[in-house]
Amino acid sequence: MPYLRRASKAIHVANRIHRIRSEHYYRLGLPYSCSNEHGFCSNSRNSNRKDDNNAIDLSQYPTDKIRNFSIIAHVDHGKSTLADRLLELTGTIKRGHGVPQYLDKLQVERERGITVKAQTATMFYNYNLKENNTNYLLNLIDTPGHVDFSYEVSRSLAACQGALLVVDAAQGVQAQTVANFYLAFESNLTIIPVINKIDQPTADPERVKTQLKSMFDLDPSDVLLTSAKTGLGLEHVLPAVIERIPPPPGKSDSNLRMFLLDSYYDEYKGVICHVAIVDGSLRKGDKISSVATGQSYEVLDVGIMHPELRSTGYLLTGQVGYVVSGMRSTKEARVGDTLFHTRTTVEPLPGFKPAKHMVFSGLYPADGSDFEALNHAIERLTCNDASVSVARESSTALGLGFRCGFLGLLHMDVFHQRLEQEHGTHIISTVPTVPYIFEYSDGSKVEVQNPGAFTSDPKIRVVASWEPTVLATIIIPSEYVGVVINLCSERRGEQLEYSFIDSQRAFMKYRLPLREVVVDFYNELKSITSGYASFDYEDSEYVASDVVKLDILLNGQPVDAMATIVHKLKALRVGRELVDKLKKYIDRQMFEITIQAAIGSKVIARETISAMRKNVLAKCYGGDVTRKKKLLEKQKEGKKRMKRVGSVDIPQEAFHAILKVS
Repeated sequence: MPYLRRASKAIHVANRIHRIRSEHYYRLGLPYSCSNEHGFCSNSRNSNRKDDNNAIDLSQYPTDKIRNFSIIAHVDHGKSTLADRLLELTGTIKRGHGVPQYLDKLQVERERGITVKAQTATMFYNYNLKENNTNYLLNLIDTPGHVDFSYEVSRSLAACQGALLVVDAAQGVQAQTVANFYLAFESNLTIIPVINKIDQPTADPERVKTQLKSMFDLDPSDVLLTSAKTGLGLEHVLPAVIERIPPPPGKSDSNLRMFLLDSYYDEYKGVICHVAIVDGSLRKGDKISSVATGQSYEVLDVGIMHPELRSTGYLLTGQVGYVVSGMRSTKEARVGDTLFHTRTTVEPLPGFKPAKHMVFSGLYPADGSDFEALNHAIERLTCNDASVSVARESSTALGLGFRCGFLGLLHMDVFHQRLEQEHGTHIISTVPTVPYIFEYSDGSKVEVQNPGAFTSDPKIRVVASWEPTVLATIIIPSEYVGVVINLCSERRGEQLEYSFIDSQRAFMKYRLPLREVVVDFYNELKSITSGYASFDYEDSEYVASDVVKLDILLNGQPVDAMATIVHKLKALRVGRELVDKLKKYIDRQMFEITIQAAIGSKVIARETISAMRKNVLAKCYGGDVTRKKKLLEKQKEGKKRMKRVGSVDIPQEAFHAILKVS
């Protein structure tokens, strides 16, 4: 009997461990191998799911039963919550799964409430069309809403035939709504307008319908009214997707043409590519080649995101999924590339615009001995963020580091936060700069991304210079028009367009220097409009400008990590602000510290941090006054010598403080 009890207890414990492991693997989206030949455990939660791996037959979904669509919106208009409800409505995830914004996987996304990476999920939906129940395969792509991540949006739209344009019922059309609409419109996508958050007390759907009509010429009768939070009106969204959005236009009997949308690195599987099958079909074991690199690979695994990775063994025309091909680096997976069967000839698909880096900043380890750790962290992080450019550089003040290019300030901030949260690194970032073009007296033209690369040869002078500009879209309440015009004028803006959306809101378009935008323009715009302004920009042309290099000197020695390039008219004010801020953050030393801002050899601003003074007369009780003078003179000579050989410690806070000086 004791043996039976022990055996029974052992079986109970084994079953419990088995169940816990299977649930853990399910949350990670990984198959849990057991006696089931399909790789999924019969005791796990997966066995109760209709969409189990052995139940997915993609051959049932020809192109006329496939719809590929994305959700685009301004920040915080509810697109991620809407994606959650659609996943629940189709049974892709369970109701009450306890993870809000399910497709926002990164910690920084959940903390900030923003979407950084576009995420794809495949859904299966049974729709009663003309009294016939038909199963449809729907590929949903949830996109970011912030201006810095419009690159992610453009990649997502390349795989779609339609888009849900989500607008907040209270806030109405915002700047990023305008930008995303034109991105979808230029891609010839079918646009379904959705007014979300109609359950809010301040919601005014009729006013928003009027805005959509006046701004985009969208028929008010085509607008869907929903509340993703309560589920109101959601039953009309997927039927509208099926009825209004056309199926993928690919040819199933043609050679394979596969569009590479995105890629990320997995420690166990290597590079995982997100792809859209434009023509033909792909199966596990196929040999594929890249148009961009010419390299060939064997397909080791292929499947769909449902919503995690689900291996199916094949993908057919019009379907969106993932491919594991043994690539060792995301540099081999060039976004926008065309993949095809080896030994076949195909015409490459038109790619979309590559990422254009708008902001450059230096990254250095807070402790110089941590350079290798920072190098490893950046390598791992850039495997999952191909829109960051990285190049090594060195600074006399900060040592070895990296010069990184970003899509914008928020992108840079998110990258820094991910380095600290996901890899535990501590960094110092230099003043963000933008790329300038300089023409020198010897006839050469050079693009300068780092002020340290600005030529210091007195024999070569700058003949002309150009700076990048952006086309900025600003939507504000009417009462703030005056202060916004003043702000744009101070930032050297040129007004291109000015109109009223309705009686309460104004639409403005400006050409602004990128340098004026990347520092703190958005924060100041929000401040003077009480948070009601919305702002978006897109890159424009280079224009001639009179810019100079502003150096920061400590005790006469230039600090290359603090150098910046500014417009000549603003150099005096910026130099004054920089030295004032540095005086607050640099600690006093036993010697005097002079902080100077200089253009070339001309000093335009100066502050002095006085030395800490030891009381050398404390032990001098009485005696001749000449004895006291002798002690003071000796101290004075010692401070001069200390100033000559001493070095100034610059705290990390000093670098952070000067980031917001424009």
